[in-house]
Order: sequence, then structure tokens, then C-alpha cells
Amino acid sequence: MSEHRRKPPQSQEGGRAAARRGQSGSSSGRRAAPRGATGSPSDSYGSGFYGPGGEEPSSGGRADVRRAAQRSTGGRRRAAEPAGGRRGGPSGLPGRGGGRPAPGKKRLIDYPRAGKYGWQRWVPSWKLVTGLFVAFMGSLVAVAGVGYAVVDIPKVDETAEAQNNVYYWADGSQMVATGGETNRQIIGLSQIPEAMRWAVISQENKTFYDDSGIDPKGIARAVFNMARGGQTQGGSTITQQYVKNAMLNDQSQTISRKFKEIFVSIKVGAEQDKDDIIEGYLNSAYYGRNAYGIQAAARAYFDKDAIDLNEGECAFLAATLKGATYYDPAGARSIDPTGATPEANSKRALNQMQDTLDKMVEYEHLDAATRAKYIQLPKWKNPRSNTQLSGQVGYLVDLANSYVITNGKETGITQDKLQQGGYSIYTTFDKNKVKQLTTAVSKVQKANIKPEERPEDTHVQFGGASVNPATGAIEAIYGGEDATKHFTNNADQTGAQVGSTFKPFVLAAAMTWGVRDKDLGSSQAQDERTIVSPKSLFSGKNKLKIKEYDGRIWKNEKGEEWLQTNDGQADYGSPPNYKIDLREAMRESVNSAFVQLGMDVGLDKVKEAATSAGVKESSLTGAGFPSFSIGISDPSAIRMAGSYATFAASGKQRDPYSVQKVTSQEGVIYTHKTETKQGFTSAVADNVTDVLKTVVEKGTGTAAQLPGREVAGKTGTTDGNKSAWFVGYTPQLSTAITMFRYDDDETKKNRTFLEMFGTGGQKKIHGASFPAEIWHDYMAEAMKNLPKKSFPEPVAIGEVVNEDPLPSPSPSVSESEEETSPSPSPSPSETETEPSPSPSDTCNSFFGCQDDAGGVNGGGDNGGTGEASPSPSPSDTEGDSKGNGNGGNFFGGSSG
Repeated sequence: MSEHRRKPPQSQEGGRAAARRGQSGSSSGRRAAPRGATGSPSDSYGSGFYGPGGEEPSSGGRADVRRAAQRSTGGRRRAAEPAGGRRGGPSGLPGRGGGRPAPGKKRLIDYPRAGKYGWQRWVPSWKLVTGLFVAFMGSLVAVAGVGYAVVDIPKVDETAEAQNNVYYWADGSQMVATGGETNRQIIGLSQIPEAMRWAVISQENKTFYDDSGIDPKGIARAVFNMARGGQTQGGSTITQQYVKNAMLNDQSQTISRKFKEIFVSIKVGAEQDKDDIIEGYLNSAYYGRNAYGIQAAARAYFDKDAIDLNEGECAFLAATLKGATYYDPAGARSIDPTGATPEANSKRALNQMQDTLDKMVEYEHLDAATRAKYIQLPKWKNPRSNTQLSGQVGYLVDLANSYVITNGKETGITQDKLQQGGYSIYTTFDKNKVKQLTTAVSKVQKANIKPEERPEDTHVQFGGASVNPATGAIEAIYGGEDATKHFTNNADQTGAQVGSTFKPFVLAAAMTWGVRDKDLGSSQAQDERTIVSPKSLFSGKNKLKIKEYDGRIWKNEKGEEWLQTNDGQADYGSPPNYKIDLREAMRESVNSAFVQLGMDVGLDKVKEAATSAGVKESSLTGAGFPSFSIGISDPSAIRMAGSYATFAASGKQRDPYSVQKVTSQEGVIYTHKTETKQGFTSAVADNVTDVLKTVVEKGTGTAAQLPGREVAGKTGTTDGNKSAWFVGYTPQLSTAITMFRYDDDETKKNRTFLEMFGTGGQKKIHGASFPAEIWHDYMAEAMKNLPKKSFPEPVAIGEVVNEDPLPSPSPSVSESEEETSPSPSPSPSETETEPSPSPSDTCNSFFGCQDDAGGVNGGGDNGGTGEASPSPSPSDTEGDSKGNGNGGNFFGGSSG
């Protein structure tokens, strides 16, 4: 009802007049201003119940108070009030006096906040924050509830069995099918030692029996890391790992898969007994050595049943769950040659094992007295147990696996994925050539190496590899006698020094960059060089003082001069300067000439030539010492065959590879593409080949001759007679053969190479003896069905350096002179077609020669002097090509 129709009762104090009088108060007789005239927004609300300005109203009655409120909030007198007040803002907006705007329609979410100004408008109220948090948590609970309701626990039997990986020969026929299921045996919890359960729980998930199956912190960390594009991190519970290993086919590292894992883990944790979970986990986990499950692992590492494992063995196997590549004491050189060595892996495994045992004691799962028994690694067995991988097959599979994993960026296959199986891997290995190489090695080994008769024949090892120069494909390897008995792949990294087979890289460097000018300063000498011809002359003197390129005598860090010896302490060339050309120096494997050549060229250039040919830089050692030029480095047989293949291919370098194609159920996922680099010019490579041909025709490598075929190659024997090599090639195939004595007891920390004096009944093993014989027998069979091809005719290259205007000719060495003179001195070969007679020319087919062909004194073991080997008779030099290629006469010689 409106005011003019109903007059409210007046208060006893006089109604509105009294109210006005009361408001004027003590205003010194001045008339009070009308309500709202001050313009202050605060006058609209003031202090709540009271009148404008916060003053208590006179007792004018409730009607007066109501009318006053109506007027102050825009009633009848709104039009009479100033638009913004004395301190107000624009019309319709509140001023800065701290009041509120006129109430309007109430919002569901008060943000930005009404009635607040400046920064306070943007600070959410506690009610808003609380409401949003409750809504968010409610949404998560709803999503989790739905996810939990719809997810099913997958069947373990459908996913826990790893598939086969099938390996094929180069001709497409199947080599072997091997995978996870070949080494898995599910056992019950009663057959799993309690110590194994507690070892895993103590190390991986100490709250296993109490948690819900997930680790929220670990999940958040993994999801966050994946969202940033990184790898997932650790922190999963045993339940999560069990679900991942045994229940989920999809092993991709995605957020959606991680959420699936979480929901399945929660459901498994809630609905399955914890003992069933730990049993399933231990039966499905991968322990390395192709062992899935605790029973297979117990057999693979200790050759015993799981129930018989002791506490130390259990703690050790718990360590392998972190990744057998880096915790298997046998090492995994084929995957990581430097980081997964037996020594490094043993140290990691022992530390992890000790940490696990300590935690078992801390969590009261093991008593201290029992723990004290296990301070060393348990005695483990040879890694191989799969009879399908016996002979050479295990080495071939290892090599193919290593290639697939190390080229993971191209293949898309990690070690974990490879272990899950399901791949068809087409290798480059020629079935016939592998068999022929194995036969050639076995023939020499059975005929000559008799460890039951001679102590010097113990621990003898052979290795070999063949590479196709046109493609880089590894067509055959010999990794050892049996992959299930001898684990180290002798075709791959062994640590055996290559000796004089390194000399072709020195020659290639001299023909590519040339020798430095001795008359110029060091900076200018790098630019002013003379390309070297094979006719260039260098000293073949034994105990030669090696000089820097500028003529200064080279001294080691102790100030000692380097006196480079030749094998057998023999001098080559005629006194007083003993000069011989590089062709003859290569043919007779003269150390002094190539050590000085390396210094004149620069050892950095020699190193560059080796890597240009295909040698891995990681295998090159001692590049600061003169002996670097005569093979103190240890490239593998595969890399040496591949590097010589670069010369066979006229300088085109192609990295060796072992896998041509990989397929899966998705189709072809990888195909090898050969990349060709120009390691050397054709002029350099073809001249090196031409020089190496004379090694086989008339030098230390005559045992490798193949009738009707052109062969180039080089022998090599190392300091202390600890390894011997022959590396040679035809235009179609390059092959490296190595022989060494090596204490291969994996339980020893410091395995060492042993001398081969007396091995095989020979006074001294040289590259021209057993290695060249194996090379010959193998290549004769391997090349049987291939056309006969010739090497390219070399073009003239370089200048004759160190040419003596008045060379002093030397008479040919007769057989009698060879037997009496300590210093055979054949004259320099002035032409490629008429080299002077060498000691090898004096051997006859009936009597043979005085001794077998020689090697090289690497000088690497004794540093500065280079005089590391004993001093056998001069007939033991590598210049002596009497290399028992057939091993058919009393002296071990060949009829040539």
C-alpha cells in the first residue's frame, strides 16, 4: 500500500519533524542538510541499521526508518541525489567511498567479486575456492568410479607369454625361432623362496601388503613427465608392474595407457589376494638371459630350481629386475660395449644386492647373522642355456639383436620390445659362408691346438668376420667354439691388438695428406706437405731412433728416446742408411719404416685415416705414441674386415651391418639403407691395394694365395706374441681372422692376454701361420662360385720422398746368408714388377724354411723404448714368409 493512502502512526517524539530536529543535533543552530545531499555513497548504507552517516536516528518510529531507507536506495528522491556523490565515479557507478553498488540479480559464481574493488575484486572468496575444490574432487571420484566400473581384469594367460622372434638367413630360410616362452616355467608361491619375495618387496615396494596397489606420487611424476614428452619414471608398485608385465598387451608409454594401468592396478589390488599378485609378478618379470620368471632365472644364473635359492642369490636376482643389461655380471658388450662390461655390471650388481640385503634387515625380513654371510656376488653360471643357440647361432643372434637395439632410432625397437618378441629379423648372414668359416677354424684348431698335451695351447681362441665391400653386409662371423660354452663373441670386441694389420692406414694417410716439410715451422708444415709415393724411402734399421717430423729425436714423458725394433731384431736395407721403399717395408712388415712414416705424416692424420676406413674411434688407443702406427689399438674382426673392404671398394666406405629387414604383425618396420661415404680417393685406395697385393704375392702373406685370384692382405702379430691376425680381401669379399690366448674365466675381474710362444707346437705364432691358413681355407670355399675379378689398376700417386741420389745396392740374400747373417738386407724395390729377392724367395718346397713367418713388435707394452719382445733369431721376422700355409713339413713351412 502506498504512503499517501496510509499514514503511519506518529511516534511520541514528534514524527518526522522530531526526526529532523534530532538529526540537526548540535549543529550550532544550522539547519541539517537533507538526506543524500552530502553525495557520499556511504550515506546510502552507512552502518547498517542506523541512519545515514551511521548516526543513531531519533525515535521517529519504524515508518520513518523505512522511508529513510527507501529514499537512500533510490526511492522517490533518487532523482534529487547527485549522480556520483561527492567522491563517486561516473553516473551509475559507485564511488570510491567504500560502499556497494545497488543490488542486482544475484550470480551463481560471484567472480570477479561484487562489492570489492581493485585487486580485491580478483581474489576468490573462500566459499568459491571450497566449492570449486569440492566440485573437482567430486568429478575425479565420478570419473574414477566410472573407470573402475568399466575396466576388467585382463587374463594373465593371454598376455604373459612372450612371442618368438624369428631370425632368417640372408637367403630367406629360417635360422632359429627364439623368444620369451622358450625359457619360462610358471611355479606356485610355495616353490618360491620366502627370501625372494621379501627381497623384491624390500627393494621395490615395502608397503606392498598394505597399499591399494598404486603409488599416487609415482603416478603423478610419471604422468607429468610423459606430458612434457619425456620418459616415464620409476615409482610403480609391485601390483602396477605385475599388471604392466602380465596383463597389458599395450606397452606404449602414453597417458591413456598409464591411466588404464592405474585402474586395472586398483581393481587387481582390491579384488586379488596379495600373495597371488606377488606370485604372478615373480613369474612374469624379466630377469635377463632370456629368462622370464623366477624359475627360469634360477636356472639361467645358478642352474638350480628357484626353491633352492639362498638369501644372497635372491637378493642378486632382485637386482637383475632393474635391467639385466647393466646388472648381469657376464656383461652385455654387444649392447653397450663401454657401459655394460662384466666389471662394471658386477660392481653394480654387488652394490644393489648389498643394498637389498640391508633393507631386508631394516624391515625385519632377515636377521643380521644370516645377512652377514653374503658379502660377495654368488657364483653364477655361463649365461647361455638355450640349445637352439649353440654353435655359431647364438653369436649371430646376439649380433643381430645388438644391431636392432643400437639402431633403435631407425628400427623403433627397444630392448624391452625385443624381449616381448613378435619380430621377424632378416639377417645378412650367409648360411654357407658361416659353415665354411667354422669348418676352416675347426680344421686348424683340431690339427694343431692340443691343450691336453701342451699348457701353451690352453685358452687359445679364434675369431673371424667377412664383409661384402659392395654393401657392408656382414656375411659370416666366427664368434668362438660354441655360443653356449664361450660367451664372448670373438668377432666383436675382444681387446686383442691388431699389430701390423694397422700399417695400411699409415700408408693411406701418407698418400692422402703427405709428410710434413721438415724445413718449415709447425704451423706452416701442416699446410706444406708432400704426398707420398709407394716408392718413397725410409729406414729399415732395427733399433731406429724415431724422430719428430722436424728432425728432433722423439722422447717420452720421462725423457727417454724411442728405439723402434723390428721383429726378430732384423735390419732391412743396406748400411749405412738402411733405406727401403714402402712397398718392401709393407711386404716384409718393417716396423721402423712405418713408425717413422707415421711421425712424419702426423699421428692425428693416421688416426683420421683409420676412422675414414671404418675403424671405430673408441677402439683406437695410444695415438700420442709412435707405436700407434704399428697396431697397439684393438678394433674388432668385424671392423677390420669392414675397413679393408673400404680399400677393396676403391675408397668407398660402408659401415658393416647385420640386419637387412625387420617385420612384425604391422608389416615391414625397418629396412636397411646402405650409406656410402668416400673414405679415400680411388687413387689412394687402389694404391694401398696394389701394395697389399705384393704382401700376398711375395711377402709375409703367401699362405693366403688363392690360385687364379687377386688377393690383397696383411699379416700382424703383436708385442709379446699375444695375438696374431691376417686381414685380406678379394674384390668381392673382405675377411679378418684373429687368434689369441685369453683367460676367459668370467669370474675373474682382471682377465689378461697370454703369450703364444710354443702354442700349437710353433716357436712363435705369426699372422702368416694359423690365421693366414684359416683365411686361405675359408676363402677358397667362399669364393668358389664367384667370378674371378681383378682389382682396379692404380694410377701413379705422390712423390718419392727421402730419395737417395746415390743408393748403395745390396746383393740378394741367399739361403746360407739368411742362416748366418743377423741382418738380412734386401735392396729397395725400384719397380713394382721387379722387387729384389726377399728371404721368402730362398725357401724350397722340399725342405721348407727355417721358421714360420713373423709378426710385429708393437712396442706398446713397454712404452718409450719399443723393445718389448725377446730377440728370436732373424729368421723369425715377418719378412720371412715361410708361413706353414699347409703345415705339411717338419719345419711347419709351406711349399708356397
